Amino acid sequence: MNCREAVKTVTAILNDQLVICANGIISRETFTARDRAENFYMIGSMGLASSIGLGVALSNQSRKVIVFDGDGNLLMNLGSLTMVGTLRPKNFLHIVFDNEAYGSTGNQPTVSNMIALENIAKSAGYLYAKKIAEKECLIQEVNQLLELEGPSFLLVKISRYAGETDAGRVALSPEQIKGRFMTAMQ
Repeated sequence: MNCREAVKTVTAILNDQLVICANGIISRETFTARDRAENFYMIGSMGLASSIGLGVALSNQSRKVIVFDGDGNLLMNLGSLTMVGTLRPKNFLHIVFDNEAYGSTGNQPTVSNMIALENIAKSAGYLYAKKIAEKECLIQEVNQLLELEGPSFLLVKISRYAGETDAGRVALSPEQIKGRFMTAMQ
């Protein structure tokens, strides 16, 4: 399963959940798979999707907030795991698409093949943390986690793209992304 397949699988399950998409390929694949007003696409700010998602979850406790993150993004801001684990927002679901590389900058390897990010999340205080690699498991886990109280963490192992992704760029300005997301949060 590659990033596109994983993102497409998860977005097909969603209803009105708010989604914070990490910058780079994850935002591009999500925009291509299923653009919706409830998606917040990060154009920059590598590593801060979980921090932004935490703020949205704390200020919108009646809605499930999902963070689409990458292993490279998460490794840029590991401290956010402890903040999420300490504050424990019940509506927070953190999905990390792990291709063991910085996919948006040329596939330089990360260290996610040598450390268990799901164990770090569990140690940081997430109530649920699991690693999966199969599409059928992804569907089952996401359906279950949308019903459970969090914070929850799901590490999804995916393959690297051999070259460039053909996913289009997010065709919205930062102002448009912010405006429609703010409206969707109400």
